[in-house]
Amino acid sequence: MKRTAYLPIFCFLFFAQPSFAQKDSVVYAKNTVKAVRMKEHSNLINNSITKNLSRPLNAVNEEYWIDAFDAIELTTYRSAFVDSRVKLAFDSIEKRSPEFQRALLEMAYSNYKGKYTDVAEKLMLKTTEPKIFAMAAEHYLAAGTDPDAWNKVIRIFSKRSDKDKHVPFYYGLLTGLIKGYSDKESTAWLISNLQQALPGQTLLLSLQRKNRDQPGLALVRDRNGNWVTDDSGKIIAIPQLARSLSNLPFYLTNGNTPQGIFRMNGFDVSKSMAIGPTTNLQLLMPCETSPQAFFLGANPTDSVWSEEVYKELLPAPLQDYLPLFESFFASKAGRTEIIAHGTTVNPEFYRNHPYYPLTPTQGCLCTREIWDEQDGKRSISDQQKLVNAIRKAGGPNGYCIVVELDNQQKPVSLQEVLSFLK
Repeated sequence: MKRTAYLPIFCFLFFAQPSFAQKDSVVYAKNTVKAVRMKEHSNLINNSITKNLSRPLNAVNEEYWIDAFDAIELTTYRSAFVDSRVKLAFDSIEKRSPEFQRALLEMAYSNYKGKYTDVAEKLMLKTTEPKIFAMAAEHYLAAGTDPDAWNKVIRIFSKRSDKDKHVPFYYGLLTGLIKGYSDKESTAWLISNLQQALPGQTLLLSLQRKNRDQPGLALVRDRNGNWVTDDSGKIIAIPQLARSLSNLPFYLTNGNTPQGIFRMNGFDVSKSMAIGPTTNLQLLMPCETSPQAFFLGANPTDSVWSEEVYKELLPAPLQDYLPLFESFFASKAGRTEIIAHGTTVNPEFYRNHPYYPLTPTQGCLCTREIWDEQDGKRSISDQQKLVNAIRKAGGPNGYCIVVELDNQQKPVSLQEVLSFLK
């Protein structure tokens, strides 16, 4: 999900009517031409970041600073000037609006990890906003410099007046304390049970690492329970990134793609220039719709969402596997608009990251696309391969399950899971 950008340049990149075409199988996006990318990059650095951060920091100018934080997140841009303005923002964070606090903490989680932990601790003590408390706590915990960090977070949390109100943000935060939550079951056990899930339905299975810097792998199962193969009989396996720009946890806006069940809800073509013209797969999380609309070929036992209703979608062995409940709790916390799409974002922003040439998103599932820098024509599209595989499986009316296998520091490969696929 993309937070609304406030100013023309960043807004143009993400929301302007796209200059692309899709005709006779020739797909192009003019914003991928080298000259256009260079101009956009210059605009982002000089205007969205430098110009906006040059404004005095006050209530009137907060929206300009928020736009700058978005652009820093997108480009991973750093400079001495930017560092000094980020420090200024943290120095006054307690008196800023919740929207400003959220934007700053989101950007800092990935770009300034380990810094400003003292400010995050103070903000935990002062804020009345559950989401801001959770974000400040995550920033503090991520630093990894305080061996007593969790105990400190719990002590502060225990004094909050809303601690017993079943706030979804608190559940997301406190999963870090649930015994065994982060422990991964064997790959064989997971895949054996997952491939039995949702029988009779088209299924997109996105296998990921705990470290979302490592690309995952998308497989497609048809309604008869068979994995979709290419003309040679090889299972189609498509690299897919489930990492967000912020790298925040699953339950927070613009965080990493949650694990769990999503409802496939048709194909679409985005108007976002960052997503591009290739067909995308629309997804719904549980609380984005009713149980009746989410369930296919079966009737839920209740018309109101609960953990027990969600559990009905899972095979018995997986019904107590808490990581697969992330999509339920993330949607309960207000996350929306997570889809599976391609990209026209310049991968050079991320050349030094493990997932290059894939590009991170606002929390969606994203596949690699390469565009000719001379004429903007699409030259490689893993997204189109994914769409074709889903069509071959029976179409985009079914489910998607995202699951982390383990924490190996390498991309998920077909070879490591092939022996478990039936």
